[in-house]
Amino acid sequence: MNKSVGGSPTERASGESPKLDQTVSAAWARARAGLRAEFGEEAFRSWINPLTLEAVRSGTAVLSIKSQFLRDWVSNNYAQRIVSHFNGELSSVGSIDLVVKVARPNAAPEDETQPQPETSKRAEEEEATSQVSAPLDPRYTFDSFVVGKPNELAYAAARRVAESEDIQFNPLFIHGGVGLGKTHLMHAIAWRIRQRTPWRRVAYISAEKFMYQFIRALRFKDTMAFKDEFRAVDVLMIDDVQFMADKGATQEEFFHTFNALMDERRQVIVSADKSPSDLSGIEERLISRFNWGLVADVHPTTYELRLSILQAKAALVGGGIPDKVLEFIAHKIRSNVRELEGALNRMAAHASLIGRTVTIEMAGEVLKDVLRANERHITIEEIQRRVCEHFNIKMAEMHSARRARAVARPRQIAMYLAKMLTSRSLPEIGRKFGKRDHTTVMHAVKKIEELRAIDPSINEDVEILIRALRG
Repeated sequence: MNKSVGGSPTERASGESPKLDQTVSAAWARARAGLRAEFGEEAFRSWINPLTLEAVRSGTAVLSIKSQFLRDWVSNNYAQRIVSHFNGELSSVGSIDLVVKVARPNAAPEDETQPQPETSKRAEEEEATSQVSAPLDPRYTFDSFVVGKPNELAYAAARRVAESEDIQFNPLFIHGGVGLGKTHLMHAIAWRIRQRTPWRRVAYISAEKFMYQFIRALRFKDTMAFKDEFRAVDVLMIDDVQFMADKGATQEEFFHTFNALMDERRQVIVSADKSPSDLSGIEERLISRFNWGLVADVHPTTYELRLSILQAKAALVGGGIPDKVLEFIAHKIRSNVRELEGALNRMAAHASLIGRTVTIEMAGEVLKDVLRANERHITIEEIQRRVCEHFNIKMAEMHSARRARAVARPRQIAMYLAKMLTSRSLPEIGRKFGKRDHTTVMHAVKKIEELRAIDPSINEDVEILIRALRG
């Protein structure tokens, strides 16, 4: 059974529906009941109920619907099942033809298949959502996301939000450095929600585009339409919220949109390059709300995760790149996943175009500019930043006099790593930590050495940080 979807937006859309044969009408009613049972009441009301059977001609059921948006959605998501159910009730129906029929003013509904007010409103909201949401990258799914220790919490939280029937974490706040997979997870969440519950209205948008659309609404005095668009969604996803920094009016609008969605128990998902507490230029009331739900970080990649990513990508691009070369790249390129992918693509293209066997020596030559950029000395400032990201504390705590364990222990670990991974003297290290005496650094080094021997969690934290810093 093949589905056929034809007709321009308005052609064949005027005039009364022909009187249907009673047998055909009864078969369509039974098919509708079957569709309701299969997809559930919510999806049925949103997508199937607005369809009106106009006629059955030469084995094709002509179904009308009120907008191009609805027509496209039904065609892509429900057409095959509609044909299957209708064919099961009337064997002569082998395809459907979806046409857009513009309702005439003051026209009375012909039968109960016409959209009811609530369904029409939902359709309008869906159309608005499609306009405010940015396109999703088909490559960024959960299946293509490589999971490792640095990203396992963010990945698990993202899947739980995307697949749960109830809202468990609201908001979900995902943060991490550039190129570590935040946007991949955001797209994966949106894809999975649309796949599992296609009737839910998902709007994914960057903070920059949100700001641009808000400014445009102000300019054209259309802020009410802007508010209605974003407050009508079931899931609002804002990527790279740090770009709202110091944008007072945009933050004000986002604050009220956030509250409105939370009051209606709608899901909010936000990503940023830093944890909420470390975001500068973001109002405290927004930071407070970001901390309401679950904050999940994506740590810098470890060597093991980088190698797993390269192996997964290599299987997709082909090119016969040996494992030893992948291991070489994983060791040398430590910055982010995007650089890893770029290096792999360059190697695959070079091997394909030149026809040479891929070796470590060849990789060193082809990637020399990328490798040079990654060959840098570890600094105390970088150690402090990594430790703060790992323990979710502010950089200012590295220099403060606070002695609370939640701050003092990470500071001691940073001093220990500075002694382990740099050539700086104890007095120099002390000066970088709020002008502390060298004996304080000595004490910190000794303390962390002792704890690594008896406390597995401390040892694991230190190992993760060493691998992240060394690559």
